[in-house]
This record gives sequence, C-alpha cells and structure tokens, in this order.
Amino acid sequence: MPKTSGPVLADVAARAGVSPATADRVLNGRRGVRELTARRVLKAAADLGYVSEEEAMGTLRPRPMRIVFLLPAGTNPYLALLGETVKRMAADPTDTNATVRCFFIDSFNPRILTEALRRYGEKADGIAFMAIDHPLVRETVSALRARGKHVVTLVSDVSNCGRTAYVGLDNRSVGRTAAYLLGRLSKAETGNVALIAASRTYRAHEEREMGFLGLMEEAYPKLKVVGVREGHDNRDENYRHTLTLLSEYPDLIGIYNVGGSSDGVARALRERARAHGVVFIGHGLTADTRAYLLEDVMDAVITQSPDAMIRNALQIFRNVRAGVEALHGVPPLPMEIMVKENLP
Repeated sequence: MPKTSGPVLADVAARAGVSPATADRVLNGRRGVRELTARRVLKAAADLGYVSEEEAMGTLRPRPMRIVFLLPAGTNPYLALLGETVKRMAADPTDTNATVRCFFIDSFNPRILTEALRRYGEKADGIAFMAIDHPLVRETVSALRARGKHVVTLVSDVSNCGRTAYVGLDNRSVGRTAAYLLGRLSKAETGNVALIAASRTYRAHEEREMGFLGLMEEAYPKLKVVGVREGHDNRDENYRHTLTLLSEYPDLIGIYNVGGSSDGVARALRERARAHGVVFIGHGLTADTRAYLLEDVMDAVITQSPDAMIRNALQIFRNVRAGVEALHGVPPLPMEIMVKENLP
C-alpha cells in the first residue's frame, strides 16, 4: 500500500535521480535495473527512512544464480563421475550464491541437445554442457547469449557462437600425446593401430583424432592406422568394434580409444587373450580404468580432474555474475597422464 506519511516513493526517486517506476522496481526486488542504479535507490530509501538499512541490504543481495549442467547420458563412467562431482559441489553449504542442477541427455543428437538448451536456458542464468559443434547448437548458443545467458562448454568446445568460456584440454595436443605414448610403448616397429572415437560430432574427438593421426604419420610412419570406428561412448558398441578389429587385423599392436567406455574395449581384449599384446591408450580415470591399469589391460589413461573442471566452470559463472572477466582467476586445466605406477 502507498505510504500516507513520511517519505514517499517519489521522494526516494527524486533523491536517487531516477523515475518513480525505476525506484518501484528496485524496492520491490524486480529485475531489469543496473546494479549501480539499484544501490543508489536503496541508499536514498535508507537515508530517507523509507526502508531500514537492513531491508535495503536484503533487497540488494543478489538472488542465487541458477546454473544447469547438461551431460551426455550413456555408459561412459567418466561422464557419470563428472555428474556426481557436479551434485557433490552443488550440495556444498559454503556456496549459497548459486543453485546448481545436473541433467543427463542424449547429447549425440543435435536436435535433442538444442531442445534441452532452449528448455533449461529459459529459466537458468548459466548453462554448462558438453557441446556438439553443429549449426543447430551454435545457433541456440548464440540466441541464449543474446538473451544475457552465460554458456560454458565442457570437454568439447563449439565454434563461432560467442559462448562465455570453454573448460577443457587442448584436444589436438591430447591426440598427439596419445600417439606419442602408443608409439613409444609399442615393441613393434611395424603393425596396425586402431582408433575408436565416440563421435566426430564432438569437436574434442575430431581434434584428438587429427592430433593422433598427425603425430603417427610424422613420428611412426611404419605403424598404420586402420579401422577407425565410432562407438558413441557405449561399452557394448566399443566391445563389438574391438572384437571386429582383432579379427580383421591379427597383427593389431595398439588401440586408442578417443572417447570413454573403455570397459568395452578391455572386455574384448581379455576375451581374445590380447590384453598383454596390444598397447591400449584411453581416457578418463575412473574405477574401471584404474583397475585396467593395475591389471596391465590398459597402458595409459589421459585424464582431466572432474573436480578441477567443475570448480573452474562454477568460478566462471561467479565471475560473470560479479562483472569481471570470465576467466579471471581460473587456472588452466592440466592434462594428466596416468599409468599404474603413478596412480593416486
């Protein structure tokens, strides 16, 4: 109800140098007013006694930022671990300025991913997701950014859409590292090497493949890369692909699994009694890949800390909320190479 005595809304507006409508928006906690202007209105209201200083501070305190993480559904243990990390950090009682939720979707499908970005972007202030570099996705990210939403890509980036930031590794360097490891660990001078990707729709996997093929050609020209397959981060697909590769190429001396779900590859190597004759390089340190390293089924795992990744993404969202550079104080994400002798 309008005040009938003492200072009124018009007095507050006049003192703050704004319109009564703007003063009303600020004092009723509605959005759409610049923070500096809101502070001026609240100071004027407190100075005039229109509201108490405590009420003014309560109105000024920003509501928690609404953040959504979208991760691919499926059988990839590393992505499941990433989702668990999001939920654990979201439950941290020390961070009260954000509400964080995580959803798993069929993100190999650009239309489904686009629909999810639009749906969750309607109410979220920020979205972090593993991107497909597809025109529909790029257009949706651009539209979200135009509406003031903050978009962070995880693991795999997207081009030419003005996303807020990318949290992940230099994936060409990752692929070259995998080739270097496989070439150095192989005891054969000649032979066939297989590459299993999740999907080339992920820019990360495409760049890893390019880096891998580039260094293999440069440094190990006598090792021939054969049978490139897409396993869609599905353990059963990876299992079937590996069985086929072992049958088609009896002299197979190495496998690089570009994506996740290495358990499918490991199962096939064990069944064919080839676990100790094929150099196996994969991604994502999880309970299963840790066990494969200890059993000498896998030779090396290239990984990135889930905690560091989610921590960086959340820091980026805090930065943009505070009006500072997105990557301010955000450390680069290190590439970690795990073998059985250096497991933490």
